[in-house]
Amino acid sequence: MENKVILLASDQLGKGDAELGENVLETFFTLLKQNEQKPAAIFCMNRGVLALTDQSLVCVHLKELAERGVPVLACKTCVDYYGVQDKLLAGEISAMNYFIELAGRHEVLTLS
Repeated sequence: MENKVILLASDQLGKGDAELGENVLETFFTLLKQNEQKPAAIFCMNRGVLALTDQSLVCVHLKELAERGVPVLACKTCVDYYGVQDKLLAGEISAMNYFIELAGRHEVLTLS
């Protein structure tokens, strides 16, 4: 996991029921933060930026990962689109060019 960047493209995991998808995503990050190996970074884009707000229980886990030194980043274009600049409880705003840089150095694991 250390050499991976997680690309979080949604506030739920999978294409089925929304509530189930939110629960599955929360389970993923609960287990990830308990794992000894942490990802190189987590980059949130599209609806993934909503996971950094109080609209999602996942934000608690992402905040803990950030506090443990994992860069948790939100796509500026997506944050602006959803109007959540003042609602981010975890992570920091970043640019797509930084994600491209990360993707050039690490394997990307996409969650959508």
